[in-house]
Amino acid sequence: MDAPGESELVEVADGVFAYLQADGTWGWSNAGLVAGTTESVLIDTLFDLALTQRMLDSMRPHTDSRPIRSVVNTHANGDHCYGNQLVAAPNVDIIASAAAAKEMEEVPAELLASMVAGITEGELGSYIQHAFGAFDFNGIQHTEPTLLFDQQHTVEAGDRAVELFEVGPAHTDGDVIAWLPDEGVLFSGDILFIEGTPIMWAGPVDGWIAALDRILELEPKVIVPGHGPLTDAAGVRILRSYFLDLKRWVSERHVAGLSIEDTIRDIDAEVDKSAYAAWTDRERIVVNVQSVWRELDTSFVSPDVLAVFSAMAQNHAERVGQRRVTN
Repeated sequence: MDAPGESELVEVADGVFAYLQADGTWGWSNAGLVAGTTESVLIDTLFDLALTQRMLDSMRPHTDSRPIRSVVNTHANGDHCYGNQLVAAPNVDIIASAAAAKEMEEVPAELLASMVAGITEGELGSYIQHAFGAFDFNGIQHTEPTLLFDQQHTVEAGDRAVELFEVGPAHTDGDVIAWLPDEGVLFSGDILFIEGTPIMWAGPVDGWIAALDRILELEPKVIVPGHGPLTDAAGVRILRSYFLDLKRWVSERHVAGLSIEDTIRDIDAEVDKSAYAAWTDRERIVVNVQSVWRELDTSFVSPDVLAVFSAMAQNHAERVGQRRVTN
């Protein structure tokens, strides 16, 4: 896989599959399938109907005799749940944490469709097209989970158990990881971004660090991240280091009296000198700094969605411009 839109179904343990989409940037999420003796569990749907259908078609050799009876949405972002309608049926449970289900109502597909169609000019328009222009949000019907849980839940896939642990709020309010203890395989949802900059919509940063610690405690052999290639404990540790550095970098500048804008610029320069410099989607530092800042300054009012994307668009454009000058 070397271009957005390419995908592959990889067997990571006997009857356990990762559906990986290149290249893990905005919207190109991963999913999974756990095939038991008589039925299967699907871990996440995708960002639009065509992508979800293509994934389901690739899984059909494994699900024709072991139909999908449970679907787990690891969190509320559309690239992990907008395809729910294609698997919804009276005999299928769509499972999510209660916090995730509540959050799903906040960003309907219609909002993204209107952004892509309505914001086409200037720096922001270019960035919206860069992030979301490859996806088709038309025809998506909000399909709510049918089974909600708090903290922990076990899903049966025939003879196999999939253990669900709520580890949010972190990336979002209701993040969930799915663990197969017998196989040593873990589906992390967006608690893990590999080779890409994470984005902390919810926080707190200590909550995300605790979620990563929970994964390390389980000692998985294979981890299917929400975005990016397969990983193991090493991928967890580097992301943990990123959040520890982020927390320290923001705290130091907040204490020193820098503005949030100057803090973002300063931390951008810190990232340039770090192990995270080559990660994609570097402009997400805007959101990550805002999330940590919100913890340090209770008077800080988070910008609205368009203001957030405008700030990321500017950061992205500046970096692209710098590359052009360098080259």
